[in-house]
Amino acid sequence: MGLYLPILIVLLIIFAALFFMCVKVLNEYERAVVFRLGRFTSVRGPGLILLLPYIERMVRVNLRTLVMDVPPQDIITKDNVSVKVNAVVYFRVVAPEKAVLEVDDAYYATSQLSQTTLRSIIGQFDLDDLLSHRDRINQELQTVIDKQTDPWGVKVSSVEVKHIDLPTEMQRAMAKQAEAERDRRAKVINAEGEYQAAAKLAEASEVMLNNPITLQLRYLQTLSDMATKGNSTVIPLPLDIIQKFFNK
Repeated sequence: MGLYLPILIVLLIIFAALFFMCVKVLNEYERAVVFRLGRFTSVRGPGLILLLPYIERMVRVNLRTLVMDVPPQDIITKDNVSVKVNAVVYFRVVAPEKAVLEVDDAYYATSQLSQTTLRSIIGQFDLDDLLSHRDRINQELQTVIDKQTDPWGVKVSSVEVKHIDLPTEMQRAMAKQAEAERDRRAKVINAEGEYQAAAKLAEASEVMLNNPITLQLRYLQTLSDMATKGNSTVIPLPLDIIQKFFNK
């Protein structure tokens, strides 16, 4: 009995080691791409799965939506303006077997593809379009990147341009342009106000010309306003004298 005890302990240790090698637990958002002697067999999970020791191996794949920050890229726009643009890409793996079999590193490949596509797409737009049509640019980036990552089993759900860094001289030029635009609008609004005021005065003169009594009422109202504003002396002119000037 004493001779078999060490052997039994060794066998138990080997069995425990094999058991832990065979049993794998996958989370709900994970899948296992299983290879048997180097050949792809199946996608397993989530939960408890069993692997044949030394015969089967697995590659764990995350199915959650991942957020990848695209570093700033030096880009020349269509109108030859140098800008720095960075973006963020939201993607996830929808076909685990493709993400393992078709590309070496799906995450790294998606990152590099996003950088090159960002430079290519932004270079097709003018600076004004880049600043004012960001939604359209985001949609075009998402469409192009998703089409190229589809063979890898990767689904790109959204691409957002985060920041556009303009040269200092371009920022000053745009500030001057915005200031000139504000001045133009102010002058247009002022001219429109003067035009409306002149039109109202013309209408008032027509009313007074056709109804002389309104001129007398306006004259009396003016005298009343002058008296209530603290003027100590009010010298009214007879309306008959003023009427002679209107008649002329």
